[in-house]
Amino acid sequence: MRVVFMGTPDFAVPSLEALHAAGHEIAAVFTQPDRPKGRGYALVPPPVKVLAERLSIPVHQPATLKDGAAQRILEALTPDAVVVVAYGRILPEALLSIPRLGCVCAHASLLPKYRGAGPIQWAVLNGERETGITTMLMDKGIDTGDILLAERTPLLPDEAAGELEARLSQIAGPLLCETLTGLEDGSLRPRPQQGKATYAPMLKKELSPLDFSRQAEQLYNQVRGLQPWPVAHFSLDGKRVRVLRASVCAGVSGASPGAVLEAGSSLIVACGGGAAIELIKIQPEGGRVMSAAEYLRGHPIPLGAILSHALSPYQ
Repeated sequence: MRVVFMGTPDFAVPSLEALHAAGHEIAAVFTQPDRPKGRGYALVPPPVKVLAERLSIPVHQPATLKDGAAQRILEALTPDAVVVVAYGRILPEALLSIPRLGCVCAHASLLPKYRGAGPIQWAVLNGERETGITTMLMDKGIDTGDILLAERTPLLPDEAAGELEARLSQIAGPLLCETLTGLEDGSLRPRPQQGKATYAPMLKKELSPLDFSRQAEQLYNQVRGLQPWPVAHFSLDGKRVRVLRASVCAGVSGASPGAVLEAGSSLIVACGGGAAIELIKIQPEGGRVMSAAEYLRGHPIPLGAILSHALSPYQ
């Protein structure tokens, strides 16, 4: 099948690899423009571009899809299908009707749940027990198109958003190949999305502060869901301490939220609802990532001290 692929970050790379390995003719790749990074602000190509060039696939990096240029390029390419995986741009309606079999998107949730830019992170933040990949025929809405296929997967114990993202990226490629086969031979029938739709917006730094008046389970999900960015944190002596791993401790009562209950071989903090959370891996401001026990050996915290937070978005 003649395919145009649209994608940008690491998450999209395994899908392009799978389509190429399956023998599809990748006529071109559309990806975001190179972006400046690092102290020298050198232009860095998106991961999908790096792979496309290694596979000798023509690359297009339009700054916009709204000026007609991308439409003319796509029409000239005459693809059977356009495959979209984390491209980062909304496709204008004029582009959706160009490919013979339509524009197929692989979305990292079980639609209609978690439409939008942050489905993986919000699934973890909200304590979901399962998620997955859905392939759909794109329409003019945001993740509102008819469903083609879906593959479910449970969230693994202690799995952080970044780890879940890497795992879901490996599911997307084979599911896309199966989807294209079904569209081509007519065995796959699109079906409308059913059930309550939820929106998963892009993450913001304002989500980071840990409010210890919340339930321990909620804070545990917050720590996992905000990795690798923007990362949960609390304040200690006026300095920010990032938390990269935590676990829930049960059977604690009578302590004020934020109170340090143990600060020796472990760092345990009281939360709302009579439970507590153990902060296992942390990163002090200006320092490296370390275990809480290692940090406490050089920076003792008195029992009963209150760990504070900035204004919490959850209040």
